[in-house]
Amino acid sequence: MTDELKSVVTDMAEAFEEFKKSYDAKLENVEAGKSDPLLDEKLSKLEAKLDSLEDVNQSLSQQKQAQEGLKDQLDNLHTVITRPNSGFDTKQVDETLMAFDSYCRKGLEGITPDEKKALTVSNDSTGGYLAPPEYVRELIKTITEISPIRSVARIRATAQRSIQVPKRTGQFAAEWVSESGTRAGLEEIPAHEHYALVDISEQDLEDSVFNLEAEMQSEFAEQFAKAEGTAFVSGNAVGKPEGFMTNSSVAESVSGNATAVTADGLITLVHAIKADYSRNGTMIFNRTTLGSIRKLKDTAGQYVFQAGMSLSGGMSATVLGHPYVEATDMPSEGSGTFPVAFGDFRRAYMIVDRVAMAVLRDPFTQATTGNVRYVARRRVGGQVILPEAIVKLKCST
Repeated sequence: MTDELKSVVTDMAEAFEEFKKSYDAKLENVEAGKSDPLLDEKLSKLEAKLDSLEDVNQSLSQQKQAQEGLKDQLDNLHTVITRPNSGFDTKQVDETLMAFDSYCRKGLEGITPDEKKALTVSNDSTGGYLAPPEYVRELIKTITEISPIRSVARIRATAQRSIQVPKRTGQFAAEWVSESGTRAGLEEIPAHEHYALVDISEQDLEDSVFNLEAEMQSEFAEQFAKAEGTAFVSGNAVGKPEGFMTNSSVAESVSGNATAVTADGLITLVHAIKADYSRNGTMIFNRTTLGSIRKLKDTAGQYVFQAGMSLSGGMSATVLGHPYVEATDMPSEGSGTFPVAFGDFRRAYMIVDRVAMAVLRDPFTQATTGNVRYVARRRVGGQVILPEAIVKLKCST
């Protein structure tokens, strides 16, 4: 583990310990009918810090390129330096350095009358042209939140339009007189298609300082990931994957509160499925629900959320000892909603990849308008194949 990662783990553990102490103090004030604005402000700051560290916790399993920006800058600098005709006028550079050196040594008396003319950056005609703004070749983009269901589900590639998985629908039952046979069925998972298109002018492709095609590919991939993440959670199986939250065979467990998640409700949820599923179980909820779960205690006064270091040396944040995944498409707390799902998703949910993202460049359809059309498509399926391995928590008494 790097020193930086150790620092993050330590910071998260210390912040959560401080959060627990402060929250306990707030509960004591509430019971005593007191209010402490300073304590409330401290709790808000601690929650913000935990949220910032949570981003690190959620991304540890994914490979990052922390020095990518620096590497690009170094590559660009190397290109400029090694270019045969870089465009630098060494004579002009020398004259500029001499003028600046004279100014530093003698002040205004050391420069010529022409150099003393008043120049202003704000007006182009009086010097603004000499101080152009720096143009940064990057796009400012907002974050697209994606439900990372692929990280917990079972994934299978196929070269056919769908896959069929044999499914046991009954078990041998040994009896004293006779035996009943095993009945087997097939679970079929079709590969659904989704697409996106964008028109870009030919002149924009020719003259843009950006690599628009590369940027477009990245945007296609991001939007497809967002769409499929939503479908894996709440899809209705009509022309799209089936979501585990919409499968009618997935069992329910109540939270014990009409509008919120409770510690007792989470404990009941964990024990609502078979032990084998629970041992490999993962909780799924959104970021808002995570903020509520951080404040919950069990009957022994212990917080159900724990942050620390795992046996492998990485960061480990768990709820009742189970890992969790933040899925932005999960519903928040509210009357009759299902804010938490728990189970062994690798056994319960299967994702089928038929066609990876394919981008078609069409210069003909929009030729008369001077545009090039890009059409991206992908085929993917997903559905619950073992409902008994998942259970949902309902905000209800």
